[in-house]
Amino acid sequence: MSEASRRDDLLSAAGRLFVEKGFAATTTRDIAEAVGMRSGSPFYHFRSKHELLRAAILAGLEQGCQRLVEAVEGVDDPVQRLRVMIRAHLASLLEGDCQAPMLILESRSLDAVARAEIAAVAASYQEPWQAVLDELAAAGRLRNSAPPVRLLLFGMLNWTSQWYRPDGALSLDEIAGAVADLLLR
Repeated sequence: MSEASRRDDLLSAAGRLFVEKGFAATTTRDIAEAVGMRSGSPFYHFRSKHELLRAAILAGLEQGCQRLVEAVEGVDDPVQRLRVMIRAHLASLLEGDCQAPMLILESRSLDAVARAEIAAVAASYQEPWQAVLDELAAAGRLRNSAPPVRLLLFGMLNWTSQWYRPDGALSLDEIAGAVADLLLR
């Protein structure tokens, strides 16, 4: 197995465990065991558990940004673009192993420099969302595009991780449609 693959495995396992158990309750031993390593082996890839948390959050946010860009490529209609963005966000969150939205809360365990770095990447993810909301408001399809609308939208989307079940009554397409319909005029 390549070093990059081991690093990715560590990031994925750490992200999952930090969400499940919390940063403080997760040990490096837990993370190492989750990927079949010895307890000290994660330190070959990361200087500390804090560095592992920082890297897991950033990797998830960057993957989300890339998925979003790919999803909206060539979608000119702002209504359709919003629908695609909502569905892509839900897919990243609920169909993949993206832990970044839930890990953001754990960033409080990091120093100010790491939190600022995470905030910058999170802001770059939110830029196209604000742009499409502004475009929809200008076209009269959305009542208001003030930043709290975007933040409330993310709160709603990210909270689905608490109640959505793949075998439940609603598909992700139905949830995405309902969210878009709630916002749009």
